[in-house]
Amino acid sequence: MERCNARTMEIYRRMGLSDEIRRAGFPADVSMDIFLVFSLAEPALFRLPYPSVAEFRAKIAARNDGSLPREPYQLISQYTLEPLLKAHAESHPLIDVRFGHELIEFSQDADGVTVEARREDGKVERYRARYMVGCDGGSSLVRKTLGIGLEGEANLLELRQALFYAPRLFESITIGRGRHYHLVDQRSTFLIVQDDTKHFTLHSVAGDDADMPRIFERIVGMPVEYEAKYVGRWKQNLLYANRIMDRRVFIAGDAAHLVIPTGGLGMNSGVGDAVDLAWKLSATIAGWGGPGLLASYEAERQPIAKRNVAASRFATQGRRAWRDACTPEVWETTPVGLAARERLIRLTDVEQRKSAEMAGSELGYRYADSPIVCNESEPPPDDFIRYHPSACAGARLPHIWISPGVAIQDIVPEGFTLIDLTNGAADSSGFARAFGRIGAPFSVLPVASEAARHLYERDLVLVRPDLHVAWRGDHPPGDPDAIVTRVTGH
Repeated sequence: MERCNARTMEIYRRMGLSDEIRRAGFPADVSMDIFLVFSLAEPALFRLPYPSVAEFRAKIAARNDGSLPREPYQLISQYTLEPLLKAHAESHPLIDVRFGHELIEFSQDADGVTVEARREDGKVERYRARYMVGCDGGSSLVRKTLGIGLEGEANLLELRQALFYAPRLFESITIGRGRHYHLVDQRSTFLIVQDDTKHFTLHSVAGDDADMPRIFERIVGMPVEYEAKYVGRWKQNLLYANRIMDRRVFIAGDAAHLVIPTGGLGMNSGVGDAVDLAWKLSATIAGWGGPGLLASYEAERQPIAKRNVAASRFATQGRRAWRDACTPEVWETTPVGLAARERLIRLTDVEQRKSAEMAGSELGYRYADSPIVCNESEPPPDDFIRYHPSACAGARLPHIWISPGVAIQDIVPEGFTLIDLTNGAADSSGFARAFGRIGAPFSVLPVASEAARHLYERDLVLVRPDLHVAWRGDHPPGDPDAIVTRVTGH
């Protein structure tokens, strides 16, 4: 993993982590451009420009139509991000982090889950909990124990991945600095700049681990000092679990869906799973979540897993299309070679964008058939590439500036929030009484903003703890209890 998308960064912002993650990640002033090259020492055959974080922030500050996220993306390597998140987890008074524990088996009954785990010293310990979430990867023991199957396509292609340390390479690249450098070949060879710009990951179809340093030298194309830190194999999969829960046990992340990294929907989908499940577990344990609240996790996230697998397939097919055009003639300087290059460039300009421009997948997903959402009859179009901002029920609340420098996402409190775009003129007492009877946290946020009213298309918008819209309307509902019991799982 090397890129947190915009939605993930919005989530980290709400957790108070986004600034720290950016300080640890790719420099804000370096572009996110993507190149097609014969080598880093030769003029690029093609360049797709993408803004740096600083440039993206400037775009966000200057636009107020909901089409952009609250936060830009952030390139940060998994080996940098995970220790950062781990440190925050360890510092939290309600979290007990136990590394070096291997799950052996588990069982569940009407009251909870019993787990047996083996420590590094070989001692087996038993734990008891009300619920369990298996975030244990593509080969998930939790998923297999529950008998949950995977649907889709497996083992599409095997590649090798290598990590190289080359501290002076990035500053030596004269063709332009970016994040991805794709080699003109049919072996899916490409180089990814990591967050410190001193480490690089290389992916390629290779016959042996020893081939990877030679491929690295070929794509670099100039003398450079480097050290190979790691070489391993991985397989491309497009799979999703046909169920993601069984009574008190859930699965999330790669245990629930396996995508090809094109489009960057793997780890980012896992963050979406975690946020959806976390507030529902919290509500249930606190006592105000109804019996249908946890069940809605599968109803909401399993279709998103299926959707993201389809989006990853769409992006992968695009990449394969231009890769197939990397014929031997492209290397020739003859008229035939020049024509082959022009064709390759045209294809890359169209097809590579399918991997790098997936705002629709990142921001436009919607819990369309959720049992805890008051669904609407005319949802926005479902588009992997383009994001169509909408505050319809089930959608993520679009970012909007309600005054200079003040974003509505930043002032929505925790719990359920009724955004009152009449600036307090609407009667919210019915909602307050209904949420009060259940004991769920509820706030009213009066807002005076023509831009927000135009974008959200209703006077009243009820937002869930995860910033997804639960209900909207132009008038207080005649039966607020019916809405509240629905959105809280009762």
